[in-house]
Amino acid sequence: MSDIQQEIARLSEEINRHNYYYYMLDDPKISDYDFDQLLQKLIDLERQYPEYVRPDSPTQRVGGTVTKQFASAAHIYPMLSLGNTYSEGDLLEFDTRVRGLLNGPVEYVCELKYDGVAISLIYEHGVLVRAVTRGDGTRGDVVTANVKTIGSVPLSLTGDYPDLLEARGEIIMPYDSFNALNADREEIGEQPFANPRNAASGSLKLQNSADVAKRGLSFKLYYALGENLPENNHFARLRKLHEWGFRFPDVMEKVTDLSGVMDFIRVWDEKRKELPYPIDGIVIKVNDFAQQQQVGSTAKSPRWAIAYKFKAERVSTPLLSVDFQVGRTGIITPVANLKPVSLAGTVVKRATLNNRDFIRDMDIREGDCLFVEKGGEIIPKIVGVDVERRQPDAVPVPFVTVCPVCGTPLQQNEGEAGVFCPNELHCAPQIRGKLEHFIARKAMNIDSLGEGKIEVLYAQGLVSNAADLYDLTYDRLFGLEKVMEDENGKTKTLSFKEKTTINILKGLEQSKSVPFERVLYALGIRFVGEVTAKKLARRFKTIDAIANATKEELVEVEDVGERVAESIIQYFNNTENLEMVMRLKAAGLRFEMGEESRAASDRLAGMSIIVSGVFSVPRDEIKLIIEQNGGKNVSSISKNTTYVLAGDKMGLEKRKKAEALGIPIISEEEFMEMLRER
Repeated sequence: MSDIQQEIARLSEEINRHNYYYYMLDDPKISDYDFDQLLQKLIDLERQYPEYVRPDSPTQRVGGTVTKQFASAAHIYPMLSLGNTYSEGDLLEFDTRVRGLLNGPVEYVCELKYDGVAISLIYEHGVLVRAVTRGDGTRGDVVTANVKTIGSVPLSLTGDYPDLLEARGEIIMPYDSFNALNADREEIGEQPFANPRNAASGSLKLQNSADVAKRGLSFKLYYALGENLPENNHFARLRKLHEWGFRFPDVMEKVTDLSGVMDFIRVWDEKRKELPYPIDGIVIKVNDFAQQQQVGSTAKSPRWAIAYKFKAERVSTPLLSVDFQVGRTGIITPVANLKPVSLAGTVVKRATLNNRDFIRDMDIREGDCLFVEKGGEIIPKIVGVDVERRQPDAVPVPFVTVCPVCGTPLQQNEGEAGVFCPNELHCAPQIRGKLEHFIARKAMNIDSLGEGKIEVLYAQGLVSNAADLYDLTYDRLFGLEKVMEDENGKTKTLSFKEKTTINILKGLEQSKSVPFERVLYALGIRFVGEVTAKKLARRFKTIDAIANATKEELVEVEDVGERVAESIIQYFNNTENLEMVMRLKAAGLRFEMGEESRAASDRLAGMSIIVSGVFSVPRDEIKLIIEQNGGKNVSSISKNTTYVLAGDKMGLEKRKKAEALGIPIISEEEFMEMLRER
């Protein structure tokens, strides 16, 4: 084994050990910074020596594999669905049936019923080789690359594991990850996910595993299958899997009768509010495997297990009025003002009505009493109308046809449910929203400003777009104040004293060193999120190149579809936006790539390379490497093309054309070898 292989093996072992401490034992031994440094060192080595990358490398957590279409695979063992019940009577029937078939003592295991996406993990010789969704129970989608990014999924096992193991569990999205994801989606004008389960399901189907890695998903183990596995009962077997590298379920209890089952249900019906992730019930399983076999299964469900589903807490409360809010991107969101009511431990006063279609389809009328539930135990949501309490003369809630703030007629894009105000540059909530987005941590990170201060500056007529911020002076800011009122009606005075004023000016000056990709994101172009802005900046290098790019050039960038390209073109076709960008340039903000775009070498100088197919890293990263080493990326094959860099699933027509023109076709490994030569 070479020194490089030994170093890669050593780093992998160390990182895997710290992953185990962090995800399985909740006992980290080093700081996040130190861990990231170890991981980056391994990433750098693997990029330099791709021939030594192992299938269970901890760098798989970072992602980067692009999957255009998910293959399907048959399950080794059918993934049956559990029978559901909401009543104690059904549980009594279940217990009676089980005991009648066994004629002896029974031990049950009670577990949390995670509200996520069922997954099957296949390990061969201790290495994760395949992850498959439930699908129809017989076949599911192969999502291995995406699942490998989830930190609580072991990529390799330790100890006396079998040659073949199937571990089953649930992929969930914790509440913190869910809230952060929805905040990001709202920032770029996307519809937030309704609940963590939908968010987890959507995340597993993302095409780029690097995006999945950012979603904060988690794996919860609940069963294991295989030939000649150790232990004769479910509880002990999961303990054994914990020894091999899996996390043992957070909550799991053995009971000997239905009374113990009901006690467990009652405890967790209340304590579920304290959990950091969603559950929607309790699963009860016969513990002994021989007894499971004896009780058997139907074609759809095991007879030895049942799921008790919690009833969602629901209340009926009068609709007092409807407000129509204008978001940063102009989307109009109707919000119900409700008679305050206690629900799942909090007082609910408001809940979204989503959009015009929601109000129409739900047939919500003025003065109606609405049924409210807590979506995923977090977000109050309207789930129906209490029609028995409806007044006979109630009329449908009218939806506004003009912007409730600026009076501009509303518009609706084809294929979208929501309507929006197109007056983005002169509509007060949109202006304030764009300014708040501009100063946000992920954008310009001007933390000396905030929503309250932005509101004061806008109300005083000092700022109406981002460029105005850089015209602020000490004399303009010092002494400003405004009485603010919070949602509970309490008032406070926001004053711009000397320290506040100096900090604002200092923050604005420091923001001039923010990299181009974050400046581009800060502009708030609709549909251009943090990741897309980064890819655009790396591809085009300057704001002028982006502003002058054609639709065809824009859609060549990964994750930039027609809708995003059209939004970018529309933004730069607006003279007021162009004027603002020019003023920001004059203020000293960075509108071109800096050190990160400098050439690493001239090894590809004079070469025109076309990149086609799927690679071990994102295609945009491959293209960046080409440019950093003096090469030129081209989009179509011609006699002037030097090489075709071919990944998996390269287009057949491109291959035929390259062969017809005699253009050399090289693999990713050959390409990386070219960079190491000379």
